[in-house]
Amino acid sequence: MHHAPHIAIVGAGIAGLACATALQQSGFNVAIFDKSRGPAGRMSTRRGDGWQCDHGAQYFTARDAGFRAEVARWERAGAAAPWYPVVQRFDTAGARLCAPAERFVGTPRMSAPAALLASTLALRTEVTISALQREGAGWRLHAHGAGPLAHCYDAVVLALPAPQAAPLLREVAPVQAALAQSTTMPGCWALMLQYPAPLALGFDAAFVNHGPLRWVARDSAKPGRGGAESWLLHASAAWSETHIEDDADSVAAHLLAAFAALGGPAPQGWSAHRWRHASTAPAREEVCIWEAADGLGLCGDWLNGGTVEAAWLS
Repeated sequence: MHHAPHIAIVGAGIAGLACATALQQSGFNVAIFDKSRGPAGRMSTRRGDGWQCDHGAQYFTARDAGFRAEVARWERAGAAAPWYPVVQRFDTAGARLCAPAERFVGTPRMSAPAALLASTLALRTEVTISALQREGAGWRLHAHGAGPLAHCYDAVVLALPAPQAAPLLREVAPVQAALAQSTTMPGCWALMLQYPAPLALGFDAAFVNHGPLRWVARDSAKPGRGGAESWLLHASAAWSETHIEDDADSVAAHLLAAFAALGGPAPQGWSAHRWRHASTAPAREEVCIWEAADGLGLCGDWLNGGTVEAAWLS
């Protein structure tokens, strides 16, 4: 080639940002598109008047040597830190303390690593890619409400949840569309709670193995946090799927009742978020997909095990 290839990446979660960073460092021209107002995907943080709460991914591990090196880079930049919470496990038989484990979080919020990666990349937000079109040996992207984008790309990578990637692939890559279509990604209801003062519940986080809840965490206990006391409730995948179309008030009533059973008082205020595609079950093992002849790639945690580390490695 007589020019640096132009690559379009759709999706600015950790997988898309990691892919874009690696490509840019290798001399490619990269453009990223995301439908949201900022990068991070499911590593997002909700912020309000004097409070914040991570409402997607709650923490991440770092077992792969390459990812450990990347997390160390994030730590040096002040975008991540170890988190050592007191974690309980609530089963039908009662509560027990979990063994300590190495966990990391973004600082001062979970979206910080994504913001760090995006700071050196050409990212266009609030652009929803609605179609892919083959044009000669390249790709033309169409945006919702704007039609075809001006630039033609040598290759395109979809760093999206499988249910969002499937319709984009249907006309141009039916085999990969079928793979994405066959992947189940259950939703998750998240409830963010605000309190005027710290709660003394005896734990910073908890796995809940009965009722509608699956995870509870004191967001204020994570390193680098400030502002008002905030807690996060995640409903289980099974309960969330059953109630995915319920209104927020109904969901909040159920989750607050379950939190009350763990000792949690009524909050001063709450905010709900519905993740329609939150996790991968069962996890696939493809890691990533690259169709060299077509200049088409797929990456994301749904291909590699459903974690932040899996997304970065993908």
